[in-house]
Amino acid sequence: MLVCGNGGSCSDADHIVGELMKSFEGKRPLNISLQQKLEEVSPERGKMLAEKLQQGLPAISLTVHQSLITAIANDIRGDVIYAQQVIGWGNPGDILIGLSTSGNSKNVIDAMIVAKAKGLITIGLTGETGGKMKDWCDILINVPETRTAYVQELHLPIYHAICMMIENEIFG
Repeated sequence: MLVCGNGGSCSDADHIVGELMKSFEGKRPLNISLQQKLEEVSPERGKMLAEKLQQGLPAISLTVHQSLITAIANDIRGDVIYAQQVIGWGNPGDILIGLSTSGNSKNVIDAMIVAKAKGLITIGLTGETGGKMKDWCDILINVPETRTAYVQELHLPIYHAICMMIENEIFG
């Protein structure tokens, strides 16, 4: 899963990834085979790693790679910072979640366009109208609000619910 947004939605993108990369509501112990391999590889540290590490789900926030983002903005152009990352990391069947309170963030829209071209599933979280982004969303979750702060407040329980459903489906 790839996730992107700007401003407060950037923080929400990071938040979503945090909920998926380690346990959120439920337990996610490593499978027994990996636990045993960790102990074989390092008798000293393996047991602790086997007990402490949690099963993660592959998720990347496209907002956190500052050297890459600034290189793309400088060498190509600023509004393709997420689209270029979808080129590199996105594979058919992967998911891109784009957050935009207005639905009109050019860099998120460009990421959605690239994702569609590469065969990713696109999910948009927006405000009331869905903005221009709705045209490239396989799934559009648009909340009934237009004010930025209120849209972001409504997005939080939605993505928490999505993360809980994913965790429950995969880990029981």
